[in-house]
Amino acid sequence: MPYRRTDRVEARLAGARERILHSARQLVADGGFRQAQIAALAGLAEVGIGTIYRHFPSKADLFAEVVSAVSAREVEVVTRIADSGGTAPQRLADALRTFAARALHNRGLANAMIVEPAEPAVDQARLRYRHALGRALAGILTDGIERREFPAQDVEVASACLVGSLLEGLVGPLAPTSRGEDSDGALLIEAIVAFCLRAVAFSGVRA
Repeated sequence: MPYRRTDRVEARLAGARERILHSARQLVADGGFRQAQIAALAGLAEVGIGTIYRHFPSKADLFAEVVSAVSAREVEVVTRIADSGGTAPQRLADALRTFAARALHNRGLANAMIVEPAEPAVDQARLRYRHALGRALAGILTDGIERREFPAQDVEVASACLVGSLLEGLVGPLAPTSRGEDSDGALLIEAIVAFCLRAVAFSGVRA
């Protein structure tokens, strides 16, 4: 008769996996992928190193899962705003502002999620993140065009540009460094939101 795991064993395994992911996220937020060492992770999650590799075949697989978990939560926040009431421009501003504020609240994690050099598996998870964020913003644009709150435009291109402006403006290599008068990033956030709104509201003029 084949061995079947009991509910208690399944719960224990699931609990260990969640602790590993939570601890990995904490280490990545504190020091990036390079500083998130397996030995430190095992100690923080209170599991053996072998347990980590039982759940995740490699360090890259673990970090890709961290990116997927964090990105799913961030996209869910943006999607919830996209599906709320109000005009399309207001929802777009709220979505951009909320995403940006959450990113700057945990700059270390945002940097790892978006720009820190990492393995191909992590880059693939990042790409899925960008696509999902773009789809959420595209939904707002499409609705706004249908309501004539935004001019007609290529939504796929526009949403991709919004994602690029948002991520590069916040934590990309071209992002402005923190200034004394904007230590919490409030001015930067409003500048990014204003730029994005102007970009999608522009009706276009051919030279």
